[in-house]
Amino acid sequence: LTFPLLSVTLLVSFGSSMLYGYNLAVVNSPAVHIKAFYNTTWARRYGHGLAPGPLTLFYSLTVSIFALGGLVGSLLVGLLVERYGRNGTLSYSTLLILLAGGFMGFSRELGSPEMVIIGRSITGLHSGRCCLGCRAVHGPFLMARSPAHSQGTGEDFIFPMATGSRIFICLGVFFAQVLGLPELLGEDRFWPLFLSVVVVPASLQLLLLHCFPESPRYLLIERNDVCGATKALRQFLGTPDVQDVIKEMKEEQRSLSSMEMVSVWQLLRDRSVRWQTLSVAVVNAGMQLSGIDAIWFYTTIIFENTGIPVSQIPYTTVGTGAIEVVMGLIGCFTIEKLGRRPLIITGFCTMGICSAGITVSLLLQTALPWMRYVVVACVVGIIAGFCMGPAGIPFLMTAELFTQSHRPAAYIVGGSLNWLCNFTVGFIFPFLQMSAGAFCYLVFCSICLLVALYIYLVIPETKNKTFMEISHIFA
Repeated sequence: LTFPLLSVTLLVSFGSSMLYGYNLAVVNSPAVHIKAFYNTTWARRYGHGLAPGPLTLFYSLTVSIFALGGLVGSLLVGLLVERYGRNGTLSYSTLLILLAGGFMGFSRELGSPEMVIIGRSITGLHSGRCCLGCRAVHGPFLMARSPAHSQGTGEDFIFPMATGSRIFICLGVFFAQVLGLPELLGEDRFWPLFLSVVVVPASLQLLLLHCFPESPRYLLIERNDVCGATKALRQFLGTPDVQDVIKEMKEEQRSLSSMEMVSVWQLLRDRSVRWQTLSVAVVNAGMQLSGIDAIWFYTTIIFENTGIPVSQIPYTTVGTGAIEVVMGLIGCFTIEKLGRRPLIITGFCTMGICSAGITVSLLLQTALPWMRYVVVACVVGIIAGFCMGPAGIPFLMTAELFTQSHRPAAYIVGGSLNWLCNFTVGFIFPFLQMSAGAFCYLVFCSICLLVALYIYLVIPETKNKTFMEISHIFA
């Protein structure tokens, strides 16, 4: 990659994928302070505090509403990129983050828990547009340099997006855990500021993004602006000779104009890709129902229930975040060497075994106090298993199982299930933990092992295979 192309890629990842990771983990460490704020505000309004059940309901909604916003944002991203381009879409999305930061930052001063919930939903809307919608936002300026032979699969840009975005998500989670330390923003008086820190990277992105030209692919294919696309390509690629790339993009423009895109309903009814569609649904839903969202959203509560001293929990959480970053880097460099199928099966199996390990450890911790550290090891194992395969491979598989005409609809199906399952885990986990106790982790164990079994029996290895080869294997 040339320096301008690398710079704009990192800038977009910094302001989208990393913000997504940050917002996943930012509600973890200040959970006690947010609940206390809700309880105090309710008592001031109605003369009595909230019972444990309604308080848990309010906090679960605060955590999970982020995913509902993400679902709406991901469904809108294609339309927005087509209408406003990459720079315009990211600019509007960044303004949403500034609005969300204002809501959350002033919520305590105005005594309004509703502002926290609204702010969380708006950050989800931003993440849905910019992060899981990265096929439409990141792709254009990476596809601008795609060689002709790979335009059909798009693997040259899908692979770096799937793996690179995952690293920035891990970094976002890690930064949220570090800022949540008591020495930084982990105190009660700082939690509104902690939630609204998202405005800093968003503002930097908004200021710097317009130093770069619009996506060449968007300019040529969507706007038919050959001069603008040529000028942008020269800046991105660092060479005056871009006619070969312009020629390839024009060929793509002609092929897309003659191609009929399949709708979601048509995809679901198409018998020829029924197993591929089911596989995308299973893998994307399994990724979120594996228990990783419970780890991200509720690490502090999980560690509290294991008996780890409260003073040690923030540092233990930071340690798990550091391991997640390391495992994310390892996953990036091994996925192309080992293949998709072995990594994702091993990842889900590791997560399932570690989830069962948490249940066993919690049941034995009364007799064996050192079992609390086994729980920490199992949490680390879940994170490592997730980064090993389930983190980025579903995105790759969705691209590799379908042709270009079916791919947008497949991404809508996979992305929608992704966000819906994210919301389900974020909302239900506290109640599941209250009702099932240590056995709640067996739910995640069962899901992980069933998904691994499905992949083993149904999904073939997709590395270095054409769509026709993959389709023949499914048939």
